[in-house]
Amino acid sequence: MRIAVDAMGGDYAPQQAVFGSIMAAKEKKIASVLVGRSEEISRELARYPDYPQDLITIQEAREVVEFSDHPAMAVRKKRDSSIVVANQLLKKGEVDAVISAGSTGASMTASLFVLGRISGINRPAIAIPLPTVKGVTVLLDAGANAENDPQDLVQFAVMGTIYASAVLGVATPKVGLLSIGEEETKGNKLVLETHQLLKESGLDFLGNIEGKDILMGLADVVVCDGFVGNIILKFAEGMSSALFQKMKEALLQSPLTKLGALAIKPSLKQLKASFDYSEYGGAPLLGVKGVSIISHGRSDAKAFKNAIIAAANAVEQDVIGKIQSSLDRNGK
Repeated sequence: MRIAVDAMGGDYAPQQAVFGSIMAAKEKKIASVLVGRSEEISRELARYPDYPQDLITIQEAREVVEFSDHPAMAVRKKRDSSIVVANQLLKKGEVDAVISAGSTGASMTASLFVLGRISGINRPAIAIPLPTVKGVTVLLDAGANAENDPQDLVQFAVMGTIYASAVLGVATPKVGLLSIGEEETKGNKLVLETHQLLKESGLDFLGNIEGKDILMGLADVVVCDGFVGNIILKFAEGMSSALFQKMKEALLQSPLTKLGALAIKPSLKQLKASFDYSEYGGAPLLGVKGVSIISHGRSDAKAFKNAIIAAANAVEQDVIGKIQSSLDRNGK
């Protein structure tokens, strides 16, 4: 198992990508190919003289796609960028998966242009694992597309179900369609038409669910168009940050509340960890012909480590092959 890591992508590149790869190598024996400027990567590796040299290698790539770059233009013009080279390694079979915490648009565009779509898939989707009161719910699409049609959403449901089952271990994933009401007659044209298709899809379709149902874990897979999904994702991130900030302020108001905070500190740490994106590592870009994990731009070493583990799990469970087989069986 060899995972290509875009070492130049992310707010803390290449430091955190290098450290995260070393952590994955030491803890899980997963090999990483660090793609980027070799002198910068080597400088970081030198800080860890005991790193497993047999599991960490470097692939030279001189260019970097910046967050300010136009994704499609950057991928076309910067052919020697770390994100493009990482995907080329996957395309050639020299690695088993690719990870990037760089520009989401560039990561998606590079994987789509270099790897191509799975046969039968109209549009890829970003599948975000969201923490809920019952565990984890997969939300897709979380921003790969601004507009979708009903067939796209059905394909998202199929791919999300396979990922939830193969990687997250959900025996029979339940699918919910995000809408403005539970009733079958509620929603815009996209939702109404998608609802009918999902009823006939053979999936374990619960019907429409509302925004309030997502974090309650009502469904294992929630499907929506990428425009709505990205808004949900960003709102959830902001709500989580605001909640813990207000909680911290409340617990530090007086000596008595500080004492109480000390007593419940272990439980608070556990609660915060359950909402920490670094625990999940990143989101798979489902629908391309290869395991491509898109990580948060602020990813630290822990997030990179968990992204590498998530990528390895997706490869081991043959998520790409299972999606293709499902489409072939259903003639879609």
